Amino acid sequence: MLGLYSCLLTAALLLSLPWWWLGGKHREGWRERLGAVPRGRLRAPAAGQQVLWVHAVSVGEVLAAAPLVSRLREALPGAQVLVSTTTRTGQSVARARFGAGAVFYYPADFAFAVRAFLRWLRPSLVILVESEFWPRFLYECRRARVPVAVVNARISPRSWPRYRRLLALWRPLLGTLACVEAQTERDAERLRFLGAPRVAVGGNLKYDVRPPGATPLLAALRAALAPGVPVLVCGSTLAGEEELLLRTLPRTAILLLAPRHPERFPEVAALLAREGRPWVRLSSWRRQPRAGVGAGSVLLLDSVGELAPLYALATVAIVGGGFLHAGGHNPLEPAALGKAVVVGPGYANFFEIVQTLRAGNAIAVARLSELRAEIDRLLLHPDEAALLGRRAQALCAQSAGATERALATLLPLVQG
Repeated sequence: MLGLYSCLLTAALLLSLPWWWLGGKHREGWRERLGAVPRGRLRAPAAGQQVLWVHAVSVGEVLAAAPLVSRLREALPGAQVLVSTTTRTGQSVARARFGAGAVFYYPADFAFAVRAFLRWLRPSLVILVESEFWPRFLYECRRARVPVAVVNARISPRSWPRYRRLLALWRPLLGTLACVEAQTERDAERLRFLGAPRVAVGGNLKYDVRPPGATPLLAALRAALAPGVPVLVCGSTLAGEEELLLRTLPRTAILLLAPRHPERFPEVAALLAREGRPWVRLSSWRRQPRAGVGAGSVLLLDSVGELAPLYALATVAIVGGGFLHAGGHNPLEPAALGKAVVVGPGYANFFEIVQTLRAGNAIAVARLSELRAEIDRLLLHPDEAALLGRRAQALCAQSAGATERALATLLPLVQG
């Protein structure tokens, strides 16, 4: 079955190559993806030196893994802890967090590409964040006798049927995993069914991400925003959501728009230009900050990795991805800052997090038809918004601890 998978993957790559190349989304790092180890940047381990390879797909996984990477470096000071990502935005954030010399692009799931990195790095342990399972990668790790552990593991409702249909492929591969730390008992049950051994419930690493400190951009905006004017921070918005939010949200507020994908920044800028409202790209504004940003203004955050601290400006935080039922995005960044958070009903990718917050009456879920009324209510009753934020912040603190549990599971794999 693995041979058939490799043939299908090769055919898919060849057919889609023009789209990937012309789109530019994955053009950066293409040599690394095809097995060209960046030897000038990624040094080979010294004799006897341990290498831990942590794979975090994109920005969310990188941020979730950051406390664990720090703890691994503290616990294993002589080891290299390296991080791979799949997306360009994840690569950018990872390099800023961990240093360019410790970050690289994850190889495509071909034997030659995976083997090139395994030969160069000679990892003592591979740590996958969430459920980034690639059949060839798992097979080649087993072939090279490299143990693979999974942290923050989950099987989403959307992907569960696909795993079940390919049970004959996954059971022998997942059966080779050294250990799995699942987010919830439901995830643990699914992973055991798929053949994973040593599955424990460790909780969600995302609860351990501490609120970011102040940044120069945050300080400049705080000084520039008109006093007394509410700020609506709309984070991780997807195609179609910005236009709907612009139509729906009150013009008595300042609106900060942060599209999820950087390749869409020009598209959203063109939308704002058509709208005729006062707006500015924050990449331009930061070069020459101007005070007096007032009601009705729109600020476009057109940079990567700067949204989290800007949630501190929010009177209400609106997290995108769920208003058009695209799976939603992580509400914990504003929640951990004690902000009132509103999400759309299509939050399947963050089901457990949103359900936990909903059970604690610590988040608002609103359809687009209800969004204006919900925002008006929170702005009209600031005490209710503040209470919503305090509950969310308390729940984030109560749910922390997954990093230490993962560390306790991982260290014996490399220390004994």
